[in-house]
Amino acid sequence: EHFGLNNPTGMNCLLDGTIPPSSGLSSSSALVCCAGLVTLRANGKTLSKVEKKEICTKSEHYIGTEGGGMEKKISFLAEEGTAKLIEFSPLRATDVRLPSGKKNVIANSCVEMNKAATSHFKKKVMECRLATKLLSKSKGLDWKNMLRLHDVQTKLGVSLEEMLTIVEEVLHPEPYSTEEICKCLGISLEELHSQILSHNTQDVSSFKLYQRAKHVYGEAARVLEFKKICSEAPANAIQLLGELMNQSYISCREMYECSCPELDRLVDICLQFGAIGSRLTGAGWGGCTVSMVPTDKLNSFLKNVKKTYYQTNVQRLALENSLFASKPGRGALVFVEA
Repeated sequence: EHFGLNNPTGMNCLLDGTIPPSSGLSSSSALVCCAGLVTLRANGKTLSKVEKKEICTKSEHYIGTEGGGMEKKISFLAEEGTAKLIEFSPLRATDVRLPSGKKNVIANSCVEMNKAATSHFKKKVMECRLATKLLSKSKGLDWKNMLRLHDVQTKLGVSLEEMLTIVEEVLHPEPYSTEEICKCLGISLEELHSQILSHNTQDVSSFKLYQRAKHVYGEAARVLEFKKICSEAPANAIQLLGELMNQSYISCREMYECSCPELDRLVDICLQFGAIGSRLTGAGWGGCTVSMVPTDKLNSFLKNVKKTYYQTNVQRLALENSLFASKPGRGALVFVEA
């Protein structure tokens, strides 16, 4: 489609990897980016990293996963030893140097959630879209063409903190019925189903808009605060970053409701055995936690978490790559034999 190729080059591919599947570590995005690089290479074509990201995002949407472009962007732009602040509209990435004296530890809850086959993820996307439209309508914006919460903030030209205040003023914590949403927007139920709701949310009768909007704006504010702490590097930087991770997890659990009992227990265990901060990563409803652990506590942390969470369950213990320390590495590359 992009290059107008009538006869793309055929390929024989062998796939291997160490990312636990359905673990929230972006294995699907990694596979899409890998497939994109391989297909470009086989056909003798090149694209910029931004173009690769856009096509890979479109490819993932093709199978029904309404993910964003963050995972694809970091897959292509990651650099060894540094984190990246990823921003959209306009798309840009900024290096963020993380403080020393700590390790990031990945722990797999061993609960799998297939985003493409379940409605959890898709319903949350729609709740954010509906919150966008109600917030836009309340502020006299062109709500019909507004799709993302970020768009509301941009159009109003206000800070994330101000958007959180607007959410409090406009939306109520109780779930919205489809009838109430129609009344707020001044449209019919038929218009809601045909023009706004996706095919996989047609049967949903109530939506939580206040909680989803509050999580999204609050999480974005925490990301910027995280970067600020890393840049200013105060003496207690690790403690401050850990607190932000913990706040993030509470919001994921209570406001976005994308945790599960196993993740809750795993986060508690990680904090119990020395993590300064711990939160889920990926879409949620299973998958992995990422914890910030002081370097001098790493070995005892790994030992105690393994004993407490994994060795009590034979199925969990049998899974490889369930618990490991990690550091920022390079993005996707093509290795060619000389």
